[in-house]
Amino acid sequence: MCGIVGYIGYKSAPEVAIKSLKRLEYRGYDSSGITVNCNGDLFTQKKIGKISALESVLDYEKIKNCKIAIAHTRWATHGEPADRNAHPHTDCNNDLALVHNGIIENYKDIKEVLINHGHVFKSETDTEVIVHLIEHHCKDMSLMDAVFKSLNSVEGAYAIVVISKKHPDMLIAARKGSPMILGIGEGEMMIASDVSAIIEHTKDVIYLGEGEVVEVRKESYKI
Repeated sequence: MCGIVGYIGYKSAPEVAIKSLKRLEYRGYDSSGITVNCNGDLFTQKKIGKISALESVLDYEKIKNCKIAIAHTRWATHGEPADRNAHPHTDCNNDLALVHNGIIENYKDIKEVLINHGHVFKSETDTEVIVHLIEHHCKDMSLMDAVFKSLNSVEGAYAIVVISKKHPDMLIAARKGSPMILGIGEGEMMIASDVSAIIEHTKDVIYLGEGEVVEVRKESYKI
């Protein structure tokens, strides 16, 4: 099982996310990555190998003051270990980024439909179809509704966290068949696949139920 971390609050989001991700290294992984929302733009960096390799290519001076981030450690299932297959995955316009644990069983069928609608894929993963699905539905509805509709289309297991360029004050997370935990702090919130990733910041946690979706802001959440 791969590692997921999401953070929104008042601290340096990339520093919190990377440090928390290191607490999940025991799970085993072949690559890691991070996306932060900085001044209305998404900045994504992914790297094969250890988290230290990711740190070596991060421009901390550029992103250290950002307050919202998602990060991930991956163990390859669909697609070889490579930078392009590492998470987070982004949509066509770099408006959305997503991390995912689990397996999307019908991803090939969904991918074919999306390609026919003009979507361009950059990886060989099953995960990337989810972020493109959300992008596709966002044309006609809110981000939350687009997440709901997209997840209703996928078959398999997932724990996901979504970050949006247009919503710098919000993360959206959901789970089905894979664990997901919400950590509630003072002026900050965290999402993680394992409580060990967030225990340094808060001991007030909620284990999301099967099929639940949560909208997370730095001082509130709605399941």
